[in-house]
Amino acid sequence: MANVLLIFHLIIALILIGAVLLQRSEGGGLGMGGDSSFMSNRSATTALNKLTWILAIIFLVTSLILTILAANKASRESILDTNDVDAVEVEDSPILDLKKLKALPKDENPSNPPKEY
Repeated sequence: MANVLLIFHLIIALILIGAVLLQRSEGGGLGMGGDSSFMSNRSATTALNKLTWILAIIFLVTSLILTILAANKASRESILDTNDVDAVEVEDSPILDLKKLKALPKDENPSNPPKEY
């Protein structure tokens, strides 16, 4: 179901891109903008403009449906449920072998902090 809807969503997206690119670039895409005069007439709604509105609405609806489907699938699964903590193997040997570390040679003279001048 989700795969079919996703393919339909991608096809609608491609058709919507084509419909937007085919429109005249008059600055009034989807009925907004256009002339800046106060008493301007509304431009005639073309079939391409109506198609763009319909495709945009279908695109938004399919986006919402895909989001709801993904959220429902994600709410059923948890990353804590998929990982088995008891199956993880831990090595007993320490990362730092303290027996191999050698101390600095002991000096009879204690170290003195630098003198302040």
